[in-house]
Amino acid sequence: MIQTFLQVSHNINSTANYLPIGIQLIFAVVLLALIIFLTTTLGPSRKTAEKLKNFESGIEAQGNARRPMAIKYFLVAILFVLFDVEVIFFYPYAVNFRELGWHGFIAVFMFVAFFLCGFFYILKKGALNWEE
Repeated sequence: MIQTFLQVSHNINSTANYLPIGIQLIFAVVLLALIIFLTTTLGPSRKTAEKLKNFESGIEAQGNARRPMAIKYFLVAILFVLFDVEVIFFYPYAVNFRELGWHGFIAVFMFVAFFLCGFFYILKKGALNWEE
């Protein structure tokens, strides 16, 4: 019996290897459901006008929340995320640069070239100019 279990545990795609993950997932879901149930049933629930009022970092709400905002802020935020995520692709090359050799160097060089083309394009279009 022990020998059979050891043979099964050496197989990477065996379902026995995923059993601890499944047990932990089931335990987490049951615990979460139990905590939510207990807090809603045992916790106090007093809904007053003061409690139901919107609260944003201690500042009283003023005016309409649907007023237009400058698109430049969102454009810069999206461009930051885009270029920040592209930098993540340098990590695998940095870890495996010896194994990748010249082919890897050429691939990373092309990646940087495309990256810079996109960067110069947004500079040319004025996406990062705040005074307009």
